[in-house]
Amino acid sequence: MARDTGFPDADARADFDRARRRASLARLAAWIMRQPGDVAEVLPYDEVIAALGLVSERNLGLQVIEVASIVGSVDRTGDFDRYFRPINPALRARWLRLAAAQRRGESMPPIVVKRVGDMHFVVDGHHRVSIAFARHFETIDAYVTEVVTRVSATGVNARSDLLVKDHRRLFLSRVPLDGAQRDAVRMSDGWDYSRLAESVEAWGFRLMQETGEFAGRPEVARRWFGEEFLPVVRMARAAEILPEATDAELYLFVACERYRLVRRHAWSEEIMDAVSEQARAHGWAPGRFF
Repeated sequence: MARDTGFPDADARADFDRARRRASLARLAAWIMRQPGDVAEVLPYDEVIAALGLVSERNLGLQVIEVASIVGSVDRTGDFDRYFRPINPALRARWLRLAAAQRRGESMPPIVVKRVGDMHFVVDGHHRVSIAFARHFETIDAYVTEVVTRVSATGVNARSDLLVKDHRRLFLSRVPLDGAQRDAVRMSDGWDYSRLAESVEAWGFRLMQETGEFAGRPEVARRWFGEEFLPVVRMARAAEILPEATDAELYLFVACERYRLVRRHAWSEEIMDAVSEQARAHGWAPGRFF
Protein backbone atom coordinates (compact mmCIF):
# COMPACT_ATOMS: atom_id res chain seq x y z
CA MET A 1 0.00 0.00 0.00
CA ALA A 2 1.29 3.43 -0.94
CA ARG A 3 2.24 5.73 1.93
CA ASP A 4 -0.07 8.71 2.56
CA THR A 5 1.35 12.21 2.08
CA GLY A 6 -0.80 13.80 4.78
CA PHE A 7 -2.52 16.05 2.24
CA PRO A 8 -6.18 14.90 1.98
CA ASP A 9 -6.81 16.06 -1.58
CA ALA A 10 -3.60 14.55 -2.93
CA ASP A 11 -4.11 11.27 -1.10
CA ALA A 12 -7.71 11.06 -2.32
CA ARG A 13 -6.55 11.51 -5.92
CA ALA A 14 -3.94 8.79 -5.44
CA ASP A 15 -6.58 6.43 -4.02
CA PHE A 16 -8.94 7.03 -6.94
CA ASP A 17 -6.25 6.63 -9.61
CA ARG A 18 -4.95 3.48 -7.93
CA ALA A 19 -8.43 1.95 -7.75
CA ARG A 20 -9.12 2.76 -11.42
CA ARG A 21 -5.78 1.28 -12.43
CA ARG A 22 -6.41 -1.92 -10.50
CA ALA A 23 -9.86 -2.25 -12.07
CA SER A 24 -8.33 -1.98 -15.54
CA LEU A 25 -5.60 -4.50 -14.71
CA ALA A 26 -8.18 -6.91 -13.30
CA ARG A 27 -10.23 -6.76 -16.51
CA LEU A 28 -7.09 -7.33 -18.59
CA ALA A 29 -6.01 -10.29 -16.44
CA ALA A 30 -9.49 -11.83 -16.71
CA TRP A 31 -9.38 -11.47 -20.50
CA ILE A 32 -5.92 -13.04 -20.73
CA MET A 33 -6.94 -15.94 -18.47
CA ARG A 34 -10.26 -16.29 -20.33
CA GLN A 35 -12.28 -16.04 -17.15
CA PRO A 36 -16.05 -15.47 -17.40
CA GLY A 37 -16.72 -11.76 -17.69
CA ASP A 38 -19.44 -11.74 -15.04
CA VAL A 39 -17.01 -12.77 -12.29
CA ALA A 40 -15.74 -9.19 -12.05
CA GLU A 41 -19.18 -7.54 -12.19
CA VAL A 42 -21.17 -6.07 -9.34
CA LEU A 43 -24.08 -8.40 -8.66
CA PRO A 44 -27.41 -6.81 -9.66
CA TYR A 45 -29.93 -7.01 -6.82
CA ASP A 46 -32.99 -7.31 -9.08
CA GLU A 47 -31.56 -10.30 -10.93
CA VAL A 48 -30.55 -12.01 -7.70
CA ILE A 49 -34.02 -11.60 -6.21
CA ALA A 50 -35.68 -12.74 -9.45
CA ALA A 51 -33.61 -15.93 -9.34
CA LEU A 52 -34.02 -16.63 -5.62
CA GLY A 53 -37.64 -15.51 -5.17
CA LEU A 54 -38.70 -12.78 -2.75
CA VAL A 55 -40.52 -13.87 0.42
CA SER A 56 -40.33 -10.91 2.81
CA GLU A 57 -38.27 -7.98 4.09
CA ARG A 58 -37.63 -6.56 7.54
CA ASN A 59 -35.73 -3.54 8.80
CA LEU A 60 -32.79 -4.42 11.08
CA GLY A 61 -31.72 -0.83 11.72
CA LEU A 62 -28.15 0.44 12.07
CA GLN A 63 -25.44 -2.23 12.10
CA VAL A 64 -21.72 -2.58 11.53
CA ILE A 65 -21.12 -4.83 8.50
CA GLU A 66 -18.00 -6.20 6.84
CA VAL A 67 -16.96 -4.29 3.75
CA ALA A 68 -16.00 -7.57 2.07
CA SER A 69 -19.63 -8.74 2.34
CA ILE A 70 -20.80 -5.97 -0.01
CA VAL A 71 -21.02 -7.63 -3.42
CA GLY A 72 -23.82 -5.92 -5.31
CA SER A 73 -25.92 -2.90 -6.01
CA VAL A 74 -29.59 -2.10 -6.40
CA ASP A 75 -29.12 0.34 -9.28
CA ARG A 76 -25.44 1.20 -9.94
CA THR A 77 -24.01 -1.98 -11.51
CA GLY A 78 -22.36 -0.13 -14.40
CA ASP A 79 -20.25 2.28 -12.35
CA PHE A 80 -18.14 -0.11 -10.25
CA ASP A 81 -16.54 -3.53 -10.56
CA ARG A 82 -17.03 -6.40 -8.10
CA TYR A 83 -14.69 -4.78 -5.56
CA PHE A 84 -16.36 -1.40 -6.04
CA ARG A 85 -13.38 0.02 -7.89
CA PRO A 86 -14.67 2.89 -10.08
CA ILE A 87 -14.88 2.00 -13.77
CA ASN A 88 -16.83 5.11 -14.81
CA PRO A 89 -14.55 8.19 -15.06
CA ALA A 90 -17.57 10.43 -14.41
CA LEU A 91 -17.45 9.31 -10.76
CA ARG A 92 -14.16 11.10 -10.16
CA ALA A 93 -15.35 14.50 -8.87
CA ARG A 94 -17.77 13.20 -6.25
CA TRP A 95 -15.47 10.34 -5.28
CA LEU A 96 -12.56 12.74 -4.64
CA ARG A 97 -14.74 15.17 -2.71
CA LEU A 98 -16.01 12.49 -0.33
CA ALA A 99 -12.61 10.80 0.02
CA ALA A 100 -10.86 14.05 0.88
CA ALA A 101 -13.59 15.00 3.37
CA GLN A 102 -13.24 11.63 5.05
CA ARG A 103 -9.48 12.03 5.28
CA ARG A 104 -9.98 15.42 6.92
CA GLY A 105 -11.96 13.68 9.64
CA GLU A 106 -15.44 14.70 8.55
CA SER A 107 -18.14 12.24 9.56
CA MET A 108 -19.81 10.15 6.87
CA PRO A 109 -23.44 9.03 7.16
CA PRO A 110 -24.11 5.26 7.23
CA ILE A 111 -24.73 3.58 3.93
CA VAL A 112 -28.03 1.80 3.16
CA VAL A 113 -27.98 -1.87 2.14
CA LYS A 114 -30.19 -4.89 1.57
CA ARG A 115 -28.99 -8.19 3.03
CA VAL A 116 -29.58 -11.41 1.11
CA GLY A 117 -28.04 -14.36 2.93
CA ASP A 118 -24.51 -13.25 3.79
CA MET A 119 -24.38 -10.74 0.94
CA HIS A 120 -25.09 -7.01 1.01
CA PHE A 121 -26.40 -4.88 -1.86
CA VAL A 122 -25.95 -1.11 -1.80
CA VAL A 123 -29.05 1.05 -1.97
CA ASP A 124 -27.34 4.32 -1.06
CA GLY A 125 -23.66 5.09 -0.48
CA HIS A 126 -21.86 3.56 -3.46
CA HIS A 127 -19.04 6.13 -3.37
CA ARG A 128 -18.53 5.58 0.35
CA VAL A 129 -18.33 1.83 -0.23
CA SER A 130 -15.84 2.35 -3.04
CA ILE A 131 -13.68 4.53 -0.79
CA ALA A 132 -13.88 1.94 1.99
CA PHE A 133 -12.62 -0.74 -0.40
CA ALA A 134 -9.87 1.55 -1.70
CA ARG A 135 -8.67 2.32 1.83
CA HIS A 136 -8.94 -1.33 2.94
CA PHE A 137 -11.47 -0.65 5.69
CA GLU A 138 -12.75 -3.85 7.27
CA THR A 139 -16.15 -2.58 8.44
CA ILE A 140 -18.64 0.18 7.68
CA ASP A 141 -21.82 1.47 9.34
CA ALA A 142 -25.00 0.59 7.46
CA TYR A 143 -28.78 0.69 7.75
CA VAL A 144 -29.73 -2.90 6.91
CA THR A 145 -32.90 -4.39 5.45
CA GLU A 146 -32.92 -8.18 5.58
CA VAL A 147 -34.45 -9.91 2.55
CA VAL A 148 -35.75 -13.46 2.91
CA THR A 149 -35.80 -15.55 -0.29
CA ARG A 150 -37.38 -18.84 -1.31
CA VAL A 151 -34.05 -20.31 -2.41
CA SER A 152 -30.87 -19.95 -0.38
CA ALA A 153 -28.33 -17.42 -1.65
CA THR A 154 -25.46 -19.78 -0.80
CA GLY A 155 -23.22 -20.36 -3.79
CA VAL A 156 -24.06 -17.15 -5.66
CA ASN A 157 -20.74 -15.62 -6.68
CA ALA A 158 -21.48 -14.30 -10.16
CA ARG A 159 -24.43 -13.59 -12.44
CA SER A 160 -23.96 -16.95 -14.16
CA ASP A 161 -24.74 -18.67 -10.83
CA LEU A 162 -28.22 -17.13 -10.90
CA LEU A 163 -29.39 -19.39 -13.75
CA VAL A 164 -29.03 -22.49 -11.57
CA LYS A 165 -30.77 -20.72 -8.67
CA ASP A 166 -33.62 -19.60 -10.91
CA HIS A 167 -34.18 -23.11 -12.23
CA ARG A 168 -34.03 -24.48 -8.69
CA ARG A 169 -36.66 -21.96 -7.54
CA LEU A 170 -38.97 -23.03 -10.39
CA PHE A 171 -38.31 -26.71 -9.62
CA LEU A 172 -39.31 -26.24 -5.97
CA SER A 173 -42.51 -24.49 -7.04
CA ARG A 174 -43.39 -27.62 -9.06
CA VAL A 175 -41.96 -30.12 -6.56
CA PRO A 176 -42.42 -28.47 -3.14
CA LEU A 177 -40.01 -30.46 -0.99
CA ASP A 178 -39.32 -29.39 2.59
CA GLY A 179 -36.35 -29.33 4.94
CA ALA A 180 -33.76 -32.04 4.47
CA GLN A 181 -35.56 -33.39 1.40
CA ARG A 182 -35.23 -30.01 -0.29
CA ASP A 183 -31.52 -29.83 0.58
CA ALA A 184 -30.89 -33.34 -0.75
CA VAL A 185 -31.93 -32.47 -4.32
CA ARG A 186 -29.10 -30.50 -5.94
CA MET A 187 -28.11 -30.10 -9.60
CA SER A 188 -24.99 -28.58 -11.15
CA ASP A 189 -26.75 -27.77 -14.42
CA GLY A 190 -29.79 -25.54 -14.03
CA TRP A 191 -31.61 -27.08 -17.01
CA ASP A 192 -31.57 -30.48 -15.30
CA TYR A 193 -33.97 -29.12 -12.67
CA SER A 194 -36.68 -28.77 -15.33
CA ARG A 195 -36.05 -32.33 -16.56
CA LEU A 196 -36.26 -33.62 -13.00
CA ALA A 197 -39.49 -31.69 -12.36
CA GLU A 198 -41.07 -33.30 -15.45
CA SER A 199 -39.94 -36.72 -14.21
CA VAL A 200 -41.49 -36.16 -10.77
CA GLU A 201 -44.75 -34.89 -12.27
CA ALA A 202 -44.94 -37.95 -14.52
CA TRP A 203 -44.30 -40.17 -11.49
CA GLY A 204 -47.10 -38.38 -9.64
CA PHE A 205 -49.49 -38.93 -12.55
CA ARG A 206 -48.74 -42.66 -12.57
CA LEU A 207 -49.23 -42.74 -8.80
CA MET A 208 -52.70 -41.21 -9.11
CA GLN A 209 -53.60 -43.66 -11.87
CA GLU A 210 -52.58 -46.58 -9.66
CA THR A 211 -54.37 -45.38 -6.51
CA GLY A 212 -57.36 -43.82 -8.22
CA GLU A 213 -57.01 -40.82 -5.90
CA PHE A 214 -55.92 -37.24 -6.47
CA ALA A 215 -52.61 -36.16 -4.92
CA GLY A 216 -51.54 -32.53 -4.70
CA ARG A 217 -48.02 -31.36 -5.43
CA PRO A 218 -46.82 -31.47 -1.79
CA GLU A 219 -48.00 -35.07 -1.38
CA VAL A 220 -46.50 -36.13 -4.72
CA ALA A 221 -43.20 -34.50 -3.77
CA ARG A 222 -43.14 -36.19 -0.35
CA ARG A 223 -44.04 -39.64 -1.67
CA TRP A 224 -41.71 -39.39 -4.69
CA PHE A 225 -38.79 -38.58 -2.42
CA GLY A 226 -39.44 -41.46 -0.01
CA GLU A 227 -40.82 -44.13 -2.34
CA GLU A 228 -38.84 -43.45 -5.52
CA PHE A 229 -35.89 -41.11 -5.12
CA LEU A 230 -34.20 -42.57 -2.02
CA PRO A 231 -34.52 -46.27 -3.01
CA VAL A 232 -33.26 -45.61 -6.53
CA VAL A 233 -30.30 -43.57 -5.31
CA ARG A 234 -29.36 -46.31 -2.82
CA MET A 235 -29.41 -48.96 -5.57
CA ALA A 236 -27.41 -46.75 -7.93
CA ARG A 237 -24.81 -45.95 -5.27
CA ALA A 238 -24.48 -49.66 -4.50
CA ALA A 239 -23.90 -50.27 -8.22
CA GLU A 240 -21.24 -47.50 -8.20
CA ILE A 241 -22.88 -45.57 -11.04
CA LEU A 242 -21.58 -42.00 -11.55
CA PRO A 243 -19.83 -41.71 -8.16
CA GLU A 244 -19.06 -38.02 -8.76
CA ALA A 245 -22.69 -37.05 -9.40
CA THR A 246 -25.02 -35.56 -6.82
CA ASP A 247 -27.90 -37.80 -5.71
CA ALA A 248 -30.34 -35.86 -7.90
CA GLU A 249 -28.04 -36.03 -10.94
CA LEU A 250 -27.62 -39.75 -10.34
CA TYR A 251 -31.37 -40.33 -10.07
CA LEU A 252 -32.11 -38.38 -13.23
CA PHE A 253 -29.50 -40.30 -15.19
CA VAL A 254 -30.58 -43.78 -14.14
CA ALA A 255 -34.29 -42.95 -14.52
CA CYS A 256 -33.80 -41.73 -18.09
CA GLU A 257 -31.46 -44.57 -19.04
CA ARG A 258 -33.81 -47.16 -17.55
CA TYR A 259 -36.71 -46.00 -19.69
CA ARG A 260 -34.51 -45.73 -22.78
CA LEU A 261 -33.24 -49.28 -22.29
CA VAL A 262 -36.34 -51.18 -21.16
CA ARG A 263 -39.27 -48.79 -21.74
CA ARG A 264 -40.72 -49.66 -18.34
CA HIS A 265 -41.25 -47.70 -15.13
CA ALA A 266 -39.92 -50.38 -12.81
CA TRP A 267 -36.74 -51.11 -10.90
CA SER A 268 -34.75 -54.31 -10.42
CA GLU A 269 -31.15 -55.39 -9.98
CA GLU A 270 -31.07 -56.44 -13.63
CA ILE A 271 -32.20 -53.01 -14.79
CA MET A 272 -29.67 -51.30 -12.56
CA ASP A 273 -26.90 -53.57 -13.89
CA ALA A 274 -27.87 -52.63 -17.46
CA VAL A 275 -27.79 -48.92 -16.61
CA SER A 276 -24.42 -49.34 -14.88
CA GLU A 277 -22.97 -51.12 -17.91
CA GLN A 278 -24.27 -48.37 -20.19
CA ALA A 279 -22.72 -45.66 -18.01
CA ARG A 280 -19.31 -47.35 -18.04
CA ALA A 281 -19.44 -48.05 -21.77
CA HIS A 282 -20.20 -44.45 -22.72
CA GLY A 283 -18.20 -42.65 -20.03
CA TRP A 284 -21.15 -40.63 -18.73
CA ALA A 285 -20.37 -37.87 -16.26
CA PRO A 286 -22.38 -35.27 -14.32
CA GLY A 287 -23.67 -32.58 -16.65
CA ARG A 288 -23.46 -34.88 -19.71
CA PHE A 289 -26.55 -37.01 -19.27
CA PHE A 290 -28.24 -36.57 -22.64
